[in-house]
Amino acid sequence: MINRIGLIAGNGRFPIIFSQAARKKGVEVIAIGINEETSKELEEFVDKIYWLGVGELEKLLKILKEENICSVVMAGQVKHRLLFDNNIKIDKKLQLLLGGLKNKKTDSIIGAVARLLGFAGIKVLSSITFLSEYLPGKGVLTRILPDQRILKDIDFGRRIAKIVAGLDLGQSIVVKDRVVLAVESIEGTDEAIRRAERYGGEGIVVVKVTKPRQDMRFDVPVIGPDTIKLLQEVKAACLAIEAKKTLIIDKPETLRLAEEAGIVIVAV
Repeated sequence: MINRIGLIAGNGRFPIIFSQAARKKGVEVIAIGINEETSKELEEFVDKIYWLGVGELEKLLKILKEENICSVVMAGQVKHRLLFDNNIKIDKKLQLLLGGLKNKKTDSIIGAVARLLGFAGIKVLSSITFLSEYLPGKGVLTRILPDQRILKDIDFGRRIAKIVAGLDLGQSIVVKDRVVLAVESIEGTDEAIRRAERYGGEGIVVVKVTKPRQDMRFDVPVIGPDTIKLLQEVKAACLAIEAKKTLIIDKPETLRLAEEAGIVIVAV
């Protein structure tokens, strides 16, 4: 029985949703916020919070040890590109960790951090611990139904997206009329969607998948109201997500915004 947990928090509302769910179950949440990423709003939803820079791995380990944390969750994205920003200070421990990797892909970096935590006696739990109700099953989630063009684009895009995700390049792809307009890379999903709109105009279909060997401890696809606002901005037609493996933040609001904008959301 878990009664105390560490939270390594990235950006977005995922860390807040996790903290709310954990505390509802009587679990004390000790959070570590990333200065460059984490919302200050998180302070309202945790029992204690520490702040550090994205490159301060040594400080992270010290905090967890001093707080006697045995289990942690990583919730929320930390942008991969920050580690390659010359303005970000990287401590010696993180430099050594990065220097020992065969490549600098997201999975490699986060996996190495998780192994380091394990060596320190700290277990990394699935980031959807306490959150099963936020993972939708298969089906059309909006009252707006997809037409045949959209269904064909989803099928086309999903097959390609799975291949791309398996290479750890990105987990989202944007298509229209069975043409690939953009593949998510280091810039992130939002920029990939904006790039696709420049080529495809309105009516694009965004497909978001998990990797073939998705590690749910620290890498869960997430959508929410902000996702829909961007899709509305580019006049997208549909967002397809992977059933039971995609977290929907603020689901009622997300679906309401999608329906008002005429956007279909499908879990496949």
